Amino acid sequence: MSENHSTQKRSQRCLAFINQKGGVGKTTLAINCAAGYVRMGYRVLLIDLDPQAHLTTSLIVAEDETSLERMSEHTIEAALRREKTIEECIFEVPTEGFSLVPSDINLSAAENDLYQELGRELLLKDALEKLPEDRFDLVILDCPPSLGLLSLNALVAADDVIVPIQAEYLALQGMVHLQRVVELVQQRLHPELTCKVLVPTMVDPRTRLSREVIDSLRETYPEEVTRSVVHSRVKVAEAPSFGMSIFNHDPQGPATMEVEVLCREIAEKLGIQEPALDLG
Repeated sequence: MSENHSTQKRSQRCLAFINQKGGVGKTTLAINCAAGYVRMGYRVLLIDLDPQAHLTTSLIVAEDETSLERMSEHTIEAALRREKTIEECIFEVPTEGFSLVPSDINLSAAENDLYQELGRELLLKDALEKLPEDRFDLVILDCPPSLGLLSLNALVAADDVIVPIQAEYLALQGMVHLQRVVELVQQRLHPELTCKVLVPTMVDPRTRLSREVIDSLRETYPEEVTRSVVHSRVKVAEAPSFGMSIFNHDPQGPATMEVEVLCREIAEKLGIQEPALDLG
C-alpha cells in the first residue's frame, strides 16, 4: 500500500451498509438513514454499489429522459473504471436533500472485469479520496447482497460497517460469516475499520420468532445491536415505489420517528460529531 493510502485522511465519515443476505431491508434503511441525517444537518452522499440498482431506481421515479440518459453514463461503474471522477457521477436528489452516485446492471460485468485490475480492492477508496474534503459530512455505501469485489471495495473505503439484520433464525449464521470477512479486511487491508452497529430490521414484535431472534442477537452482540429497531410496516415497504424516503412518504408516522431515533443512536455509537453550523 502506498504512503498516500496509509496517511491521507478524509473529513467525510464513510458508512458501509452491508449484509450478504438479500431482502433484509438494507437499501430502504440506507435511503431512510441518508434522509434522516440530512434532516439533522449533515451533507450526505449516497452511493449505490449494487448491480441490481434498487436504490437508484427507488430515487429516480420522476426523472426525465435526458437526465436518465446522462445518469446511465455517469454511474459508480464509470468511477470504478476510472472513466469518470466520482464527482462527475454525483446527482442531486432535491426532494430528499442528499446527493447520489447511481448504479445500473452494467456494474455486474464491471465487477468481473475489475478483478484483473492491480490494486482492485482500492478502487472505491481512491475515487472517494479525490472528492473535495469539505463537500460531504457522511458518505453512505449501499452494498450488494454478496461478499464479492464490490463489497470488499466498500469495506476498504469505509470507516464503519452498519449491518441491517433481519429478525429470523438464519441471521446469526450469516452474521458470523460477515464478521469473519470484516476481520480479514481489518487484518490485511484496513485495521481502522469498525463494525459496531447491528440494526434489527423487519421486526414484528407480535411474533415469538422476532422476539427470540432479537434476544439472541442482543445476547451474542450486546454492544453492537441497537436499542432502536426497524419494524415491519407497510409505509416503509411502499415508500421506495413512490421514489421517496419515509420522511417524505409518511412524515408524521411512527416509522419516521423510529428512523430519527436510530440515526441519532448510530451517530452516538460511532462518535460521529454533529455537523458544523453554516454561518455563511
